[in-house]
Amino acid sequence: MSLSMESEMDVKQTTTLEFPRFGACAFADTDVIEFPWGLPGFPNLRRWLALTIESAPNFIWLQSIDDVAVAIPTSDPYAIFADYSPKLPPYVVAALDIASASDFTLLGVVVVSEGAEEMTMNLLAPVVINLRTHKARQVMLENSGYSVREVIPRKPAAPAAEPAP
Repeated sequence: MSLSMESEMDVKQTTTLEFPRFGACAFADTDVIEFPWGLPGFPNLRRWLALTIESAPNFIWLQSIDDVAVAIPTSDPYAIFADYSPKLPPYVVAALDIASASDFTLLGVVVVSEGAEEMTMNLLAPVVINLRTHKARQVMLENSGYSVREVIPRKPAAPAAEPAP
């Protein structure tokens, strides 16, 4: 059985990789986020996927496809820090070809302390992703007052239920 020319064009070419943390993952070339300048600490890893898992829906893992052993936890800084108001440097807007606010999203790199006592987010150097071109860059905000280790507030524990009389 053969597909029509139109159907062949609609079928996305997928690649499947086995990731140590996430298992087998199939993705299309259009899912790949490219970091042309690499990431601090990972200058040669340029191709990444943004993955979420059901057990931790508030985290977006940047998973390298150049080195499957590397995955970086990130999260939406606006969902955690309501007053987060970064101003992107002009060179980032130009380098990533950002034309409007709807073109991009920001992610904050999350660090979990040993023993998971505390989590922090890097608000000083967010990851900027152009949603249109899938190009990204981690950038240092200028004169922002943000820190690389902003403590992520823990949700208060739910109050214990009153015993039934």
